[in-house]
Amino acid sequence: MTDLENGLRNTVRLVALLNLGYFCVEFAVAISIGSVSLFADSVDFLEDAAVNLLIFVALGWGAAQRAKVGMILTAILLVPALAFLWTLWRKFAHPAPPQALYLGLTGAGALVVNLFCAFKLTHWRNQGGSLTKAAFLSARNDAVANVAIIAAGLATLAWASVWPDVVVGLGIAIMNVDAARAVWKAARDEHLAAKLQP
Repeated sequence: MTDLENGLRNTVRLVALLNLGYFCVEFAVAISIGSVSLFADSVDFLEDAAVNLLIFVALGWGAAQRAKVGMILTAILLVPALAFLWTLWRKFAHPAPPQALYLGLTGAGALVVNLFCAFKLTHWRNQGGSLTKAAFLSARNDAVANVAIIAAGLATLAWASVWPDVVVGLGIAIMNVDAARAVWKAARDEHLAAKLQP
């Protein structure tokens, strides 16, 4: 394995561990305060941990195999959107706003983790094909989502409404669908390129 591959492996292993750790934090807070957006984002942290773990495992494989894994990751990227629909249904059954302070603080912690992960993955986003593209897109989208969660916490503090949390949760779900589309396209292009190679 080359130094380049070793560097990428070390990066995605660190990112996977950070995502797994913050999933536990955010999931616990989401359940505790009844937050749709934190629940969707916590599932997204779990998805990011799985994506980076798959990258770590698949780096030694050929381009065609990596492309197939990239296509599988497309389905994984859709998991938070499905989790959002489930939590949204539960929120309408019990429409109570989450605790604004915990919502905002947990979103701020998630932002720190995701900005660090995005920064670490920036160097690798155009190397390793669809796999590293999936990891970078996830970290980048998550940082944007976390800013929205913080804003939802501030809005909930001001108006004590369920809607800021619900709207941000919907935005997170939409971003994950868009990321899945981008990864599918990258994986498909990679697969076609691998077929053309002698």
